[in-house]
Amino acid sequence: MFRIPSKENKHIEFKEKLRVDYHLKEERKQQLAAQMKHKLEVGKGKTIYLIGVSDEGKAIGLSEIEFEETLNVLKIVARENNATIEKVEKFQENGKLIGKILITELPKKIKKHLTISVAGHVNHGKSTLIACLITGKKDEGKHWLYLDTLPHEIKRNLSADIHYALLGFKNSKILTLKNPLDKKERKRVVEKAEKIISFVDLVGHEPWIKTTIRGLVGQNIDYGILVVAADDGVTHITKEHLGIMLAMELPVIICITKVDKVGEERVEEVVDQIDRMLKNVGKIPLRIKEKNDVDAIIDKLSVVVPIFKTSARTLEGYDLLYYFLNSLKEREKSLDKPFLMYIDKVYNIEGVGCVVSGSIKQGSLSAGKTLLLGPDEKGEFKEVKAKSIEMHYTRIDKAEAGLIVGIALKGVKYEEVKRGMILCEKELNPKAIRKFKAEILVLTHPTKISVGYEPVLHCNTIVSAVKIVKMNKKYLKAGDCDVVEMEFKYKPFFLQVNDKFVFREGKTKGIGTIIEILE
Repeated sequence: MFRIPSKENKHIEFKEKLRVDYHLKEERKQQLAAQMKHKLEVGKGKTIYLIGVSDEGKAIGLSEIEFEETLNVLKIVARENNATIEKVEKFQENGKLIGKILITELPKKIKKHLTISVAGHVNHGKSTLIACLITGKKDEGKHWLYLDTLPHEIKRNLSADIHYALLGFKNSKILTLKNPLDKKERKRVVEKAEKIISFVDLVGHEPWIKTTIRGLVGQNIDYGILVVAADDGVTHITKEHLGIMLAMELPVIICITKVDKVGEERVEEVVDQIDRMLKNVGKIPLRIKEKNDVDAIIDKLSVVVPIFKTSARTLEGYDLLYYFLNSLKEREKSLDKPFLMYIDKVYNIEGVGCVVSGSIKQGSLSAGKTLLLGPDEKGEFKEVKAKSIEMHYTRIDKAEAGLIVGIALKGVKYEEVKRGMILCEKELNPKAIRKFKAEILVLTHPTKISVGYEPVLHCNTIVSAVKIVKMNKKYLKAGDCDVVEMEFKYKPFFLQVNDKFVFREGKTKGIGTIIEILE
């Protein structure tokens, strides 16, 4: 005898029977679709329909014909919700049929996607700029709370970690969020958008520069927005963040914020500061005043740096910024290479297990694929399975280079996974690397660098101490270049030729490119 579960399980729905001639009329069909959508949301992508059962939970039973007709109606309604019937179970009850129907939401397909980092000095308005963009609302002094959600961030009004936000476009129209903290709203934007922009909100406070570097180096960024407050102007942090963006070969966009707080004369002073800063590094600044300016430079962003004047209080400049963001083109992705993702964050989620997130560096991944994870401290890789893939709380069937995703893993414990490890296809044939040759440029250093120097290296999501074991020159000072050999001090990692990195030690900072992997 089939035991009917309690209707207190909110993802379960009872239906006595459904008829094609009545329930598929447009108005009634949309009612059923809305009901099923709610059940899918409550059940996190899954719902169970019991057919042949009254609203009170009493077994009524169906004939074979009634059963099939009810099932067909459910299939059509499921299609309205991008869902499918995954499993059908039949039970006999007094000579009639009762059905238990499992309906599962299908993964979403992502079309166009860009990842944009937002950097700049502390309190220059990075989080507020993003919050106003994704909501379309003027700032009332609290918009930054949409991104700075950690207790110590709220208390100090300072970002202390990398945060993510999204903006969608459909038919060139902006898909904003009423409440960016609502997972359902983010999911709605991902489902509807033809183009998605993922913003990476970085840290501006100098003591957390390593977190900012991680966000710029480890997230496979397409473009970089550098924020400069009109009241504060260009600072040493502004120049430092610009230097890292250029080292990563990112096209740069400048947003001058808080223009409502100062007069036009001060705004022009800041624009002149930015002009000089950009020309010193070989970039051409261009003030964006109308849409024609955007159209003129959208294909020249490797050389030209657009400058936008904005105000979160009045939304001045936001229409032009939206137009620019929608005009941005996807940068070339390495889709034909084996899948590779550097792990940035690791979560232990109840009922799911180990989930890792990061930006896919190359290739593509489908759920269910067997991958390699590593290297561990011994330099070994382990087989794991990608159970499911999510992007901004939306399950997707396939993820490809450039997307920031979360992947639920099977075959590994949360404690075994660390930032800086990789997930990859076996075809990549990864090897743990301890020693490599690199071409480096010293940006700033108070004295001289020689063999034995031990900075911290930031490459992809790797943050680790390294040691210079060989140099061509006797020593290096600020502005010098050289080819050097480096080795990791404590454990091996996976690296590839042409990977770019930043190294630092105190206020010493330099950039480099890996040119050879050494055995």
